[in-house]
Amino acid sequence: MTEHHEIILARMGEITLKGLNRGKFEKRLIENISRRLRNFGRFTIEQRQSRLWIEPVGEDADLQGALRAVAKNFGVVSVSPVWCFDGDGTLQNDLTLIFDKVVEYVSERLADGQPRSFKVESRRSDKRYPMTSPEISARVGEHLLDTFPDLLRVDVHQPDFTIYVEIREHLYLYSQIIKGHKGLPVGMSGQGMLLLSGGIDSPVAGYMMASRGMELQAIYFHAFPFTSDQAKDKVIELARLLTFYTGRIKLHIVDFTDIQLQLRDSCPGEMMTIVMRRMMMRIAARLAESQGCKALITGESLGQVASQTLEALCTTDIVAPMPVFRPLIGLDKDDTIQIARRIGTFETSILPYEDCCTVFVAKHPKTHPSLADAEAAEADLDINSLVEAGLTRIEVISL
Repeated sequence: MTEHHEIILARMGEITLKGLNRGKFEKRLIENISRRLRNFGRFTIEQRQSRLWIEPVGEDADLQGALRAVAKNFGVVSVSPVWCFDGDGTLQNDLTLIFDKVVEYVSERLADGQPRSFKVESRRSDKRYPMTSPEISARVGEHLLDTFPDLLRVDVHQPDFTIYVEIREHLYLYSQIIKGHKGLPVGMSGQGMLLLSGGIDSPVAGYMMASRGMELQAIYFHAFPFTSDQAKDKVIELARLLTFYTGRIKLHIVDFTDIQLQLRDSCPGEMMTIVMRRMMMRIAARLAESQGCKALITGESLGQVASQTLEALCTTDIVAPMPVFRPLIGLDKDDTIQIARRIGTFETSILPYEDCCTVFVAKHPKTHPSLADAEAAEADLDINSLVEAGLTRIEVISL
């Protein structure tokens, strides 16, 4: 019997709508995938139309690990592990080979002896091929029923599994389709600086901006001993989890303790949260500019807490000389939690280690502050010195 080899099929989505710029997006996606695949062996990537065919080189490649890695690249709609084998282009020989291979393929899935329903879907790239796609599906389905009369039955509406047969320059056979994360390849939309805390929201905000092609750096404000090193480790882990989707992140950890103490001693209690966030915005924006980032990213949702009223957000944003993206601004908390669970950050985010934003929060913070309120609260502060102090006390971790 002709031998088959296993490859990975990756399907592109939104990239295919990019018109004259499509080639740039495809090139970046292939570069991103290639970088990820280095951890799993050697692979070749061939692009044909809206698909990428990824083939292992040698026997040491980790195909399952590679499959999961490819699926997490933004720009990929779905992936499939595929059996690939060669026919000779003649109808009878190709059909016989497909029959043999599909029986071998389905036998592995029926090894437990449990009856299942199925259907067959076929595609042929060369319309001159002497059988139509429905005819190929019917012949393959009939052959499977004859071979496994006690284990298989046809269900074209809700089958237990679907066998996909594709006749192209090679013959392809697969049944599993793993959903990807869609979006645009990371790196196609510039760089943004994510204000990363230990909570649920900010990692999701970073994920959502990365899904639009933005490359991420992150900044975390650490106030030891008011916040523990466990809180710091938690944020490092959240950044690491984001790299499953972004590929890499440079995390900047700011020593915020002395700055936060000065804010506490100089500002009215009800304005502490706003003044602290304005200071974080100033430091983050200065760092972003030095790193080539064109925007800040936060995990705020309108009205979720006292510091996220419209007035509070406007008062905070005015100190940032660049756009502030808030991809969660209109989401319900439950929607954010669902995304966090799906991308694998939720369990880390709920570990009980507080970040610096929760340490000095007033019992009754001002919920609708004006710009005049904020400027009055900061009147006794040397803003420039505090920003410079923050920028000189940064630990950088590349993930």
